[in-house]
Amino acid sequence: MAYLRALGCYLPSRIVDNAEMGAMTGAEPAWIVQATGIEQRRFAAPGETVADLGLRAAQDCLHAAGVGAREVGLVIVASGSSERRFPGPATAIAAALGTGGAPAIDLPMASAGSLFGLALAARLCRDYRNVLVIGAEIMSRVVRIDPAFRDTAILFGDGAGACLVSAETGFAVVVDSILRSDGDLADALRLDLDGPLHMDGRTIILHASRKLPRVIVELLERNRLKPDDIGAFILHQANLNLIARVAQSLGAAETRFFCNLAGYGNTSSASLLIAATEWRRATPPELASPVVFAAFGAGLNWGAVLLGPPGGPLSPANP
Repeated sequence: MAYLRALGCYLPSRIVDNAEMGAMTGAEPAWIVQATGIEQRRFAAPGETVADLGLRAAQDCLHAAGVGAREVGLVIVASGSSERRFPGPATAIAAALGTGGAPAIDLPMASAGSLFGLALAARLCRDYRNVLVIGAEIMSRVVRIDPAFRDTAILFGDGAGACLVSAETGFAVVVDSILRSDGDLADALRLDLDGPLHMDGRTIILHASRKLPRVIVELLERNRLKPDDIGAFILHQANLNLIARVAQSLGAAETRFFCNLAGYGNTSSASLLIAATEWRRATPPELASPVVFAAFGAGLNWGAVLLGPPGGPLSPANP
């Protein structure tokens, strides 16, 4: 059995509000809020790397778990904004943590990477016992922040999130997951080697607003659940309008969709775990009802993970 044992995050200290972003992109601050729900975002310091952000989130997570780095059997790091082609940030983070040679794997996936990492960790923890999943991004360096790229630039921020998946104990059981990919639409959201981030916003929100509710419904139906049974939905924090569309499609109240988008913007593969960390810290210690994590991103890749209270009626063996 796989458990979600702890969560952690790290946000850079520099705050870029809509007034500053508007001055750089020619966008009205009020329009940015109306179009996206974002009020500010964080930017990494000049000397900070993706691995630096990921390390801080990992340390926060392990501290919350009360687990030492030497107890980590596997490290998985999701990032679409790493500074180099290879090696990725995973081995650097593992070495800085002091995991003692534990294998470290990079998932070069934007937006949905930490969700895929969580789903994989739930299957791998039987062999590696404690799997540390990290999503770390410095998106401010891969987008062009100027009026020509205004619609993309206003969305993104930097940060890192982490979770520990354990075969031993945790506050939630990882009950089930569904992952999907569609490479036919890969060009709609991409980061080429020699250019800034390209996003066909209309295509992405169209497919995300259709595919995310469908995969969530599929996951719930095969576990004999309905949206009303879910205590909280934690989504990749892409855009407030997308979160609202998913809630509407599911017929679920928006109040059950945790949202911290206003403070951090879209931090790509870090966003799900940053949001999950803040949600967890705002909830009672004992999980009372099932929770759904879901994300959509470049690839196109998307999916959903179902969590349940330990000892409850839901379990991988008895869905």
